[in-house]
Amino acid sequence: MIRYIIVDDEPLAHELIEEFCGMLPHLELAKNCYNALEAMQYLNEQTVDIIFLDLNMPKLKGFDFLRTLTHPPQVIVTTAYQEFALEGYELNVADYLLKPFSFDRLVKAINKAVGPKQEGSISNTLSTSSNERFFIKGDKKYHQIAIDDILFIEAYGNYTKLHLRAEVIISHEKISEYESSLSNELFIRVHKSFMVAKDKINLIEGNRIKIQNHEIPVGQTYRAIINRLYL
Repeated sequence: MIRYIIVDDEPLAHELIEEFCGMLPHLELAKNCYNALEAMQYLNEQTVDIIFLDLNMPKLKGFDFLRTLTHPPQVIVTTAYQEFALEGYELNVADYLLKPFSFDRLVKAINKAVGPKQEGSISNTLSTSSNERFFIKGDKKYHQIAIDDILFIEAYGNYTKLHLRAEVIISHEKISEYESSLSNELFIRVHKSFMVAKDKINLIEGNRIKIQNHEIPVGQTYRAIINRLYL
């Protein structure tokens, strides 16, 4: 479960974020904080995974509050002030949302937050950890996917099919998006229409890869890449 708090002096902002997050599985609201001092007191006693942080608040401004945290959780800034974006990235915030923001934009921010950041920069690339999770849009819903559940990914026109341990989800992203974002230490492109999880390969036989009861073709141009797996 991903626990989050909202730090914002506007009740309408709380309502919007709660409504959007309520549409996503495994997100849990831990606390509504209407100023930074209230959030500071809560974080002295509890831990959370994400802070949705407004900047222009009474008593203590958002970035001043952030600087007081020794080991801050992932921070998603929610503000109407674009001019502070650079300062936010210097403080390694996960993302910077300009109000009013859409549901899709918030989901992208959460995807950035649940994945680890590279030192000093924001990264959309998922880590080498098979325990990592991310959200995808499919079947008019947002699914939280564990990387370790992915067997292989199949191109499906302008979409992709994610073949998981227990189900298949049609994603709105192209296979090229997954190739660029999923770690090449965990996944490998084996065909123009397929990429597979390396640790899910049962055997390689000729120009076929077997994963459970599936057979995935190996494209001729990808053969040399496959050979390096066992040479």
